[in-house]
Amino acid sequence: MSSSSIFTTPVTLEEINSTQIIEGQMARHLGIEMVCIDESSMTAKMPVDHRTIQRIGILHGGASLALAETVGSIAASYCVDRETSFIVGQEINANHIRPVRKGHVYAKATPLHLGKSSHVWDIKITNDENKLVCISRFTVAVLKKQDEQNR
Repeated sequence: MSSSSIFTTPVTLEEINSTQIIEGQMARHLGIEMVCIDESSMTAKMPVDHRTIQRIGILHGGASLALAETVGSIAASYCVDRETSFIVGQEINANHIRPVRKGHVYAKATPLHLGKSSHVWDIKITNDENKLVCISRFTVAVLKKQDEQNR
């Protein structure tokens, strides 16, 4: 990443897809993978298939939220000092715009606010035709690692 990047440490797609999206966890189970990183955003994709649809054959809203929280959490975790801090989700909401029956959906996370104790992320989910499927706002708390040990 360049010096103008929001990300505090160098990050690659390969690293994220092998260390952050791992076997036995939800993101891997749903087929989520990171596909793009630029100076101010990250984008992940997820298939619309038997794992991510609801009973009437369209993308499940919960799967959209899992995708949004996954890309937002990973992006946020690279915007803090990973040696001293970690992030946890505080709140997520979504508006579902249009159904998707097949193909992939793509979630692009862009920060609205990167503070010392919280971040707010805008996450837009689009389909293969780049049409808006869902829009989500995701808030994370930035915690110090010592806080985790004192709980």
